[in-house]
Amino acid sequence: GPLRFLGRVRPLRMLPESIALRTCGTCWRALPLPHMAQVTEQGIYPQRTKRAVSCIAAQARRLAARYPSPNFSDQEGTTMGRGPSIEGRKNAEDARKAKVFTKLIREITVAARSGGDPSTNSRLRIAVDKALTANMTRETVDRAVKRGSGAEGGDNMHEIRYEGYGPGGVALIIDCMTDNLQRTVADVRHALAKHGGNLGTSGSVAFQFHKLGELHVPTPTPASEDQLMEAALDAGADDVQNGDGESVVLCTQAHFEAVKKGLIDAGLTPTSAEIVMRPENRVAVAEDNVETMLDLIDWLEGLDDVQEVYHNADLP
Repeated sequence: GPLRFLGRVRPLRMLPESIALRTCGTCWRALPLPHMAQVTEQGIYPQRTKRAVSCIAAQARRLAARYPSPNFSDQEGTTMGRGPSIEGRKNAEDARKAKVFTKLIREITVAARSGGDPSTNSRLRIAVDKALTANMTRETVDRAVKRGSGAEGGDNMHEIRYEGYGPGGVALIIDCMTDNLQRTVADVRHALAKHGGNLGTSGSVAFQFHKLGELHVPTPTPASEDQLMEAALDAGADDVQNGDGESVVLCTQAHFEAVKKGLIDAGLTPTSAEIVMRPENRVAVAEDNVETMLDLIDWLEGLDDVQEVYHNADLP
């Protein structure tokens, strides 16, 4: 008769041919059948049901000692009845880091076209600092700089910006770097259309954003907030916005390097420092569109050709 578990069938000669044993795929313990009186073709009288169950359970224990427990993992790195294993989590983290590194290398390569010396190329200097902060090796950074400057052959990367609208009329700016423009525009258009948005023309939403330097600095105490305010304004910052344990320093692109240096000299090292497209005003998003908007941002950021996604949505 067959041994049935998790939808799979394995024949066992040790059991009588007329008995079907249902077991748990995780521990192989025998599970009682709903109507033991109908277990055999000849039928088991009710007074003999308890004895029949005991015999079946004994057979299952002997089988568990002889055969290893089967592993029906749905995916690599996942064990039945549990979450992802250590190996699975490590593989997912490696894949995420590889995608981040790919985008950073593209940014360095394109920035190096204006000059391979970070001391005279502010955009390259910012890209290199960002890559090193993400634990990219110096060798990888230097290789990307040489490729962008033409020392190791030219690259065919194109820098392009798309503008569009998300659900509820949220304005979007999507910066991309790609070697295939047709593929990239198709991916971006598909993502927007799938989430109730559409691709706009050049300049349709850019007027709602300003290019600014944005530095995030930890400020766990009110005293550190006051220290940051003083150091940032002295260095040329335009505004300091205090939050829950972290403050955001805003400045013009021309003063970005001076503000960053002033904060570091004051002992206030930013956790992130970037040139961003910051919206003039935030737009409230309807409650039923919040989840769709978040999914759209994740979708766009997950595209290989997308470097940055900016929006003016006021999200929770």
